[in-house]
Amino acid sequence: MSIRRGKPVTPGSRHRTRMDYSGLAKKPSIKRMRRILSKHSGRNSSGRVTVRHQGGRQKRFLRLLDFRRDKRGIIARVEALEYDPNRTANIALLVYGDGEKRYILAPDGLKKGDKLVASDKAEPKIGNALPLAKIPVGVPIHNLEMRPGKGGQIIRSAGVAAIIQAKENDFANVLLPSTEIRRIPLTCYATIGQVSNQEWKNISLGKAGRKRHMGIRPSVRGVAQNPNSHPHGGGEGRSGIGMPSPKSPWGKPTLGKKTRKDRRYSTKYIISKRKRK
Repeated sequence: MSIRRGKPVTPGSRHRTRMDYSGLAKKPSIKRMRRILSKHSGRNSSGRVTVRHQGGRQKRFLRLLDFRRDKRGIIARVEALEYDPNRTANIALLVYGDGEKRYILAPDGLKKGDKLVASDKAEPKIGNALPLAKIPVGVPIHNLEMRPGKGGQIIRSAGVAAIIQAKENDFANVLLPSTEIRRIPLTCYATIGQVSNQEWKNISLGKAGRKRHMGIRPSVRGVAQNPNSHPHGGGEGRSGIGMPSPKSPWGKPTLGKKTRKDRRYSTKYIISKRKRK
């Protein structure tokens, strides 16, 4: 998909860019596969803000996606490619041979009318779901399971893909987009291909209001706040943070401070940690 740039008729549209959705369906196909997504604006049951920088946004409908791909051995046809406001990637509507319809993440290169299947005997082509034991080394994958049968949990953002580097015993060494290499059981399922809409990262919102429509409120710099509101605050005029390392509003170290628990159960599955950028 390409990026559209409109005429600068207003200050907000001067630098604004959008994705070209001409190849997608004009409106959602099935209403029963949607739910109104509830909005809490970062507040808990008591009305207190527990997550900052969240606020009012445009009403959305949540599409019920099939991350498990548990209809095994039944061929499905791609009926439509659609836009999903809740994620960066596009979605695809599948119609199975028994008449059931489900949404899945649309991989790059998938077209309307393609035939897909989820099975351990399926061909490793774009959109098919297979266990890691049946996927050749070096093939890009997405919607990867962490535990067999739990459904895809990682590799689901626009334009990302993982690579199987090797297979040893009952595990596959998978190179994740974060450059981390992790051991995944060979019985876990994954979908072949790269996630669609890889140009999403190049979009320019163009104005602050577009961010507010997404439900994201402004973030104030710590050095611009009062000392009782942030550790970086205070001082006469423009001043730095005044400490060796920056801190969060609650006094915790940031920018390089490792927060992962040393005894986390999944640490033994990490072969190579992700590199800092």
